[in-house]
Amino acid sequence: MHIVYPVVVSALLFSIGVYGVLARRNAILVLMSVELMLNAVNLNLVAFDVWLRDRLHGGQVLTLFVIVIAAAEVGLGLAIVLAVFRNRKTIDVDRLRDLSEDLTEADPEEVRP
Repeated sequence: MHIVYPVVVSALLFSIGVYGVLARRNAILVLMSVELMLNAVNLNLVAFDVWLRDRLHGGQVLTLFVIVIAAAEVGLGLAIVLAVFRNRKTIDVDRLRDLSEDLTEADPEEVRP
C-alpha cells in the first residue's frame, strides 16, 4: 500500500473540516466539522504507523487517546450547546458572539452598576 492514498484522503477530510468550521453558523455542524478534522488526524496516525512498521504501534495508541478525547469533547460540546439553546433559543454562532444578555430589555431594578 502506498502512503500517498491515505494521506490524500486525510488531507481532503481535514480541508472539509476546516471549511465547515469557518463557514458554518450552526454550532452542531461546527462540532461535527471538528470531529471530521480529528478523524483525518487519526487516519494519518494509523497510516504512518503501518507504513513505518512501528513495533510498539505508537500511532494506533495515540489514535485511541484522540478518540477518547473526541468523545469527551462531543459530550461537553453538546451540553454547552443545549445550555445555550435553553437560554438564548438559538444555536447560531454569529448571534452568540455577545457573552452578556441585552440589558435594554431587562427590568431597571435588575440592572446593577
